[in-house]
Amino acid sequence: MKTTIVSILACASVATAGNPPMDREHEIALALEAGPPSVTAKAGVYVHDKTGYVKARESQNGFVCVVDHRIPDAVEPQCMDAEGVKTFLPKFQLVASLRAKGKPEAEIRKAVKAAFADGTFKAPSRPGVIYMLSPHNVVTVDEDKGVAVPFPGHLMFYAPNLTSADLGSDGTPQSPLFVVDEKTPHALMIVAVPVGAPAHAHAH
Repeated sequence: MKTTIVSILACASVATAGNPPMDREHEIALALEAGPPSVTAKAGVYVHDKTGYVKARESQNGFVCVVDHRIPDAVEPQCMDAEGVKTFLPKFQLVASLRAKGKPEAEIRKAVKAAFADGTFKAPSRPGVIYMLSPHNVVTVDEDKGVAVPFPGHLMFYAPNLTSADLGSDGTPQSPLFVVDEKTPHALMIVAVPVGAPAHAHAH
């Protein structure tokens, strides 16, 4: 499927606002860019509608791919394993549903923190991975200020409550390994994928 960066990002932007996507197939294609063919061939897919996320395709391997928008300007295609589906996907779904209702971003962040505090959301219980191999990543770098920037393809490994310092990293994006969301249940180790790595053509 041929799509342009502009059309894909426009679709994602509309979805972020809680409106039906302009082109469901574009959002599916963008979500599937996140993972390698061995994952995406049988992965489930969720897309946005006016209520938040809806299932577009059933998972046959435990993985689910979505285009997450941690903040409205972010475009974050992800393919998560079964542990991520249990522990990260519910957070994505809550954010999308609240944003679709027009809730302020500060209120959404407060709701996420409350869900962790009362045990609704839990940290991953085992090692695992979330693929973010899309060349169209625009990732959140400051949730409170609403800042998102382009970032190359990478892998994310569950690291509940860890910090970059725990892993001997200086915590900068130039490091071979760093941690985001440090000291939180959803902390993640980020490992960049070298430029020129094998292509990750998607299948659906």
